[in-house]
Amino acid sequence: MKTVDIFTDGACKGNPGKGGWGVLLRHGEHEKELSGSDPQTTNNRMEMTAVLRALEALRGPSVVRLHTDSRYVIDGLTKWLPGWVRKGWKTASNAPVKNEDLWRALIAAAHPHTITWIWVKGHDGHAENERVDRLASDAARAA
Repeated sequence: MKTVDIFTDGACKGNPGKGGWGVLLRHGEHEKELSGSDPQTTNNRMEMTAVLRALEALRGPSVVRLHTDSRYVIDGLTKWLPGWVRKGWKTASNAPVKNEDLWRALIAAAHPHTITWIWVKGHDGHAENERVDRLASDAARAA
């Protein structure tokens, strides 16, 4: 299996408001940038969409090192998800899970890959995080 580094970020101008997401895929010396926008969304949805679009862009099962500044995405997929599924997509307080559509899509997109989740501090000079932040912010402004 090939090893891919993925860097993702989401941005929102207003929350909710215009949103954008940015992705950097790196396999060896090869890099690819992706970005997109939504005219009315939330920051969490854009963080999730960035990860989803990155995983969907992979051509076949991969070993992935996924770098994100979103604890929401990491914790959702690595800690909270089993409880939500067990409770029929309800939170600990019995409320419906927000963004269930994207969580379900992320489960499917992540399935064929071996993912190591790497949290990076946002807006802290991390070169690739700054790069995907610019992609996401530019996409949000253009929405």
